[in-house]
Amino acid sequence: MLRFTRHGTREMLIGSIVLAVVAIGLGLAWWPLALVIVPVLAWLFAFFRDPEREIPLEQNSMVSPADGKVSDVTEVDHDELLGGPAVRVGIFLSVFDVHVNRSPCDGKVLKVEHKSGRFINALRHGEASEQNESKTVVLAEPTSGRPVAVVRLIVGMIARRIIFTPQVGEVLSRGQRIGMIKFGSRTELTIAKWLEPEVRVKVGDNVRGGADVIALLKNPMHTVVKQVDDEEFEPLVGRETPA
Repeated sequence: MLRFTRHGTREMLIGSIVLAVVAIGLGLAWWPLALVIVPVLAWLFAFFRDPEREIPLEQNSMVSPADGKVSDVTEVDHDELLGGPAVRVGIFLSVFDVHVNRSPCDGKVLKVEHKSGRFINALRHGEASEQNESKTVVLAEPTSGRPVAVVRLIVGMIARRIIFTPQVGEVLSRGQRIGMIKFGSRTELTIAKWLEPEVRVKVGDNVRGGADVIALLKNPMHTVVKQVDDEEFEPLVGRETPA
């Protein structure tokens, strides 16, 4: 069954009304012109689709936080938010990808930062990462509070709004829905090197949020998480790793 994210309800409703009015106007001039609206309406609803995903069971894995194409894999000498070296994986989301974002791992929301900025084309990943408007989320081990990953949601040339629903202090499950970016954009996942991540993707790979493994951790996180994705009404299976 096809499902849609509740974050797109307003856009789908308003868009449908506007497109219906346009179709009527075009149809009065020449009825075949009204058919031009059909693919536009189909794209509008497809953009806000929110498919169910089978979350990998590997306790030592970090999954993709977004759908899209891997645009870059970068070694970071020192990440201030993680307090040490890290590896960053950038994902480009086209206007045809699912734009619902998910948590890459079980973790506690340690910090959420919003940065105002520009709207550079997200394909220019270096400039977009540094200069575009973004929302940065720091995730920590639920048991120790030690930072493990940073998820950065970055707007693009078309995207103008970032939605992130969890609050600071909330414990997330791997694969849990955390919000979305409206419209084409970029998502970055930065993983702390102390976890000894083995990146399993390369530039050019297409990944699915919550379903595809970005990295395996040779030094697994310690966490005990039993969570239900109430915000989006999707139950997730509880997962436990001994501390």
